[in-house]
Amino acid sequence: MNTDPIADAFTIIRNAQLAQKPKVSLPYSKKKLAIAELLSRFDFVGPVKKKGRGDKKDLEIVLKYKEDGRAKIREIKRGSKPGCRIYLPAKGIYPFKAGRGIRMISTSQGVMAGHEARKKGIGGELIGRIW
Repeated sequence: MNTDPIADAFTIIRNAQLAQKPKVSLPYSKKKLAIAELLSRFDFVGPVKKKGRGDKKDLEIVLKYKEDGRAKIREIKRGSKPGCRIYLPAKGIYPFKAGRGIRMISTSQGVMAGHEARKKGIGGELIGRIW
């Protein structure tokens, strides 16, 4: 049975925030690291660290909360799935949640926010949406 490691990572983050955990640990992959760094850059999560060596690498993400205790991430959803990939041309990437959220796009130049990909004129696979 195949699983979707990115969807699993989104679920781990979502569940950790519901449980008010200060940080979360995920199995490491280059794509998950790129996604976590994108989330950190847009202030949805705190610092991201790679821990361990060899086959025992993990990704540690510090979660952020607002002053009233609510999670910074209100919603995180997977776009493409292993059985149904969604590809967007540069002109097909529109703002998400009136600019408050971001679309995560996997392009030939790496993982980037949708508005960055549109600005550069490159399309790619829709990884997910967050706001």
